Amino acid sequence: MAVLPTGIGPVTGGGTPENAISRSLRFNSLDSAHLTRTLSSSGNRKKWTMSVWQKGFVSSRNGGNQNAFLSVGTGSNIGDYRANIVFNAENFYFAYVQIQTAGIISATATPVYRDPSAWYHFMCVFDSDNATLNDRVRLYVNGSRVDASVTCPQGQQTDINNSSYQHKIGILQDYTGNPTYYADMFLAEQYFVDGQNLLPSDFGETDSATGIWKPKPYTGTYGTNGFYLNFSDNSGTTSTTLGKDNSGNGNNWTPNNFSVTAGVNNDSMVDSPTAYGTDTGVGGEVRGNYCTLNPLDIGGGTLSNGNLQYTNTDTHRQVRSTFQAPKTGKFYCEATVLTATGSTVACGFGLCTPSVSLQSNAFNAAGFWQLYTSSDFYINRNGTTFSNSSNAGNYVLLQAGDTIGLAIDLENNKAWISKNNVWYDGSNGVTGNPSAGTNATFTSLPDELAVFAHCYSNTLNCNFGQRPFAYTAPSGFKALCTQNLPTPTIGATSTTQANDYFNAVLYNGTNANGNSVTGVGFQPDFVWTKSRNTAYGHNLFDAVRGVYKNLGSNGTYAEETNTDKLVSFNSDGFTVNADQIGSGGCNYGTGTYVAWNWNAGGSNATNTAGTITSTVRANTTSGFSIVTYTGTGANATVGHGLGVAPQMVIAKDRQTANPWLVWHTGIAGTEYLIFNTTAAKGTLATVWNSTIPTSTVFSLGSDGNVNPSGKNCVAYCFAPVAGYSAFGSYVGNGSADGPFVYLGFRPRYVLIKRTDTTNNWFVSDSSIAPYNLVENGLYPNLVNAEGAINALDFLSNGFKPRANYAGANASGGTYIYAAFAESPFKYSLAR
Repeated sequence: MAVLPTGIGPVTGGGTPENAISRSLRFNSLDSAHLTRTLSSSGNRKKWTMSVWQKGFVSSRNGGNQNAFLSVGTGSNIGDYRANIVFNAENFYFAYVQIQTAGIISATATPVYRDPSAWYHFMCVFDSDNATLNDRVRLYVNGSRVDASVTCPQGQQTDINNSSYQHKIGILQDYTGNPTYYADMFLAEQYFVDGQNLLPSDFGETDSATGIWKPKPYTGTYGTNGFYLNFSDNSGTTSTTLGKDNSGNGNNWTPNNFSVTAGVNNDSMVDSPTAYGTDTGVGGEVRGNYCTLNPLDIGGGTLSNGNLQYTNTDTHRQVRSTFQAPKTGKFYCEATVLTATGSTVACGFGLCTPSVSLQSNAFNAAGFWQLYTSSDFYINRNGTTFSNSSNAGNYVLLQAGDTIGLAIDLENNKAWISKNNVWYDGSNGVTGNPSAGTNATFTSLPDELAVFAHCYSNTLNCNFGQRPFAYTAPSGFKALCTQNLPTPTIGATSTTQANDYFNAVLYNGTNANGNSVTGVGFQPDFVWTKSRNTAYGHNLFDAVRGVYKNLGSNGTYAEETNTDKLVSFNSDGFTVNADQIGSGGCNYGTGTYVAWNWNAGGSNATNTAGTITSTVRANTTSGFSIVTYTGTGANATVGHGLGVAPQMVIAKDRQTANPWLVWHTGIAGTEYLIFNTTAAKGTLATVWNSTIPTSTVFSLGSDGNVNPSGKNCVAYCFAPVAGYSAFGSYVGNGSADGPFVYLGFRPRYVLIKRTDTTNNWFVSDSSIAPYNLVENGLYPNLVNAEGAINALDFLSNGFKPRANYAGANASGGTYIYAAFAESPFKYSLAR
């Protein structure tokens, strides 16, 4: 029987979660950290199962992070072998290789895995006697089997489970058993079951509330060499404490070069794929996915020690955190200076905007709020420096061992900085008091901020609460952990999942009446369909305009009335009839289609908030409304029904062949974009009357495309909802390592448009491309079939362009985006 981890505290609200994982073990390659075990007897060398939870690193250091879950090397003679089960910060694979020959056994997962911000569940199942080649090695990630091309002779043995050779965790071995690479990773709950082929359901399950894969205890037998490592006993670094086998078999592992001593080198963390516990502010308490520094959002330098330590020997460089500072709640984190300061050595720790350059001199640049040191001690506020000149008694050099504290309260628009628990105010004094909420170091902060570390020829080690803090957090301030993040309004319960408000489904055309498309999960109010394999147009339908009425985003077409397209909105989807192509197709031949579906609340209402009376179907929970109105040709306002200001409005004259016009929060109130063309943003005061939307209305000028006198129009309005939708902008860098765009959720759908010059709109979604790299997508302004038009990684907390592609990541190009969630970051696993 499986043994639950020891030392589990109560869940907030009472009770201990059955699937609790209390601790993880940090492997740091710079320490040569690893585990070893010498088997007393051989086990089954043809059949076994390995399961592990892992949080990975992504950096150029250490050969791409060859993180071996289990490895064996047999010797240096011709014919000797090595076996490695590896996650290398991109690929998940099992390989059994003979010296000077091709791999005897190999299986590499087709998707790439390079998300350092959350946990993965990896499984490798080996069964060389299986009659089906591809079933001899089976790879699973987050509960789902992933495609892999398998090479494995039937009946082939490996040296995993061979007692003649030492087994290791955390070392990619060469043939002689020597280390090729040491791992950089967190491990939690590693199982090895000797002689059995098991399923993901033996080790995990889908959470009934969030829909996310989560751990559950294994309750079966283990076989001769089976083991269960949960790293829960951190009272020592021996084979009976940190390396203890909790299966009952006594197959303990010997830890090498790990530390459980309090401080920056402590490798026993409460960073865990399960979230529970109560935060009293001392750190090292609550379990959950913790904030770290983000190797996907770094301006230079290197990360180590679980992406908590930042070193930079170049000029001023910065790295942002994997979390943005929450807009509600109070949070505390620290950074310890590890190298002595001097006239050419500088470091900083604080808050910065998501878009500020990470290759700037943060001391002088706007967009940074921090404690900063060079030859003196400074506090920097958005380019204004408070130095020791006005209060010399309070300001001294930072020295190695000093700890910078950061207390964040964006709900009240405040942040405080401390040195060794002395809190500074905004006037060079030491009267700051986060516990009382008084004398903040920084006020008037922007809404969007991330924690950042800044180095110039030195090293900082950060702590977001995954180990005990050097100083207890101010009263009411908590660690930056998913357990402490605000509960999202969408995605927290089984009845409020993201796919209850937006869903993308794939279906096949039949060219016959009554093709019922299901699987949407709700009755859609806005349906947008597109052929994936043929150059047919886009079709947009909504329940306010009514069935039979379609518009096409790829042209200026006036609204059509067609009984051979969408004919009903149903409780779980919609029905389309036999299709005559016309301006597009949504059920033609045997084509493949995607449908993007939004829930607008299900009922219409008359809205008189603006000077033009509108008909509105609004879902205030998900921030989406469909608005129809009749233009006046004069400056006017139109009620949208959302109760908060929309950040994207897409409007169309329904009766005339006029263009679609778009306003987005990434452009000015005097500017507009055209949905059906490649045009860059334009400037025209008469479109939106030079006014951005408010919580009740959007504004129109006299422009005939959005406000034609006496003609019917439609507008689709979108407001952001934390954890579900986001609208923003970013600047490309022209690199395969593109800018990281934080969303606060794992995206299901991303719409991108370059605004500073001509380029197509495009959409990527995870129904079309369920794994990274997300390359295939569609152009809303073109009839083109689906193609590899872009390269994005969809991540647990955002997305990242992965190519020098003008439509998403040209150097210096400016882009807007609209994104909808698959799951909020509070619950997401890495993708």
